[in-house]
Amino acid sequence: MAAAAALILVVEAVGIVLLNIFLGMVVDDQQMSMAGLEPRSMSLSAVVAGALFGAYLLLCAVVLVRTAVTDKAPLGLLRIVLISAAVVHGLLGAASVGLVGWLAFLFMMVVLGLIVWSLVSYTVEEPPGKGASEPPQTSGPSGPAGAGPAHPEPSAP
Repeated sequence: MAAAAALILVVEAVGIVLLNIFLGMVVDDQQMSMAGLEPRSMSLSAVVAGALFGAYLLLCAVVLVRTAVTDKAPLGLLRIVLISAAVVHGLLGAASVGLVGWLAFLFMMVVLGLIVWSLVSYTVEEPPGKGASEPPQTSGPSGPAGAGPAHPEPSAP
């Protein structure tokens, strides 16, 4: 499933880059200007923004491929990158309903679902030394009818 999500993210990254290149060409050819900005700087900005967003999606795809190959959930910053990609797809899906249509919304929700499914389906393994602050309780309940531990901790008033 992580591999499928990675493949879709690669296709989406290529599509985003090509779309932004096309939009940059349209702005440049029609000599559009907004608030006094040069058309060339606007078209270059569109291409740069597309390249950055495409690189972000490719990074997410690489994290998902790593997750699929190692069969381990990403930890730390890589997990945050995938969570942010899920949030971005949720927001883009909500915006795409009115701007593009329901098919774009459906695509965004499928990608969102695959990313979230990849995040929750792989177990997060804690590194050794963390989470071992409490020793496991090996003895069963003691006292009359399992009333609790033999020596309860005092509670503050």
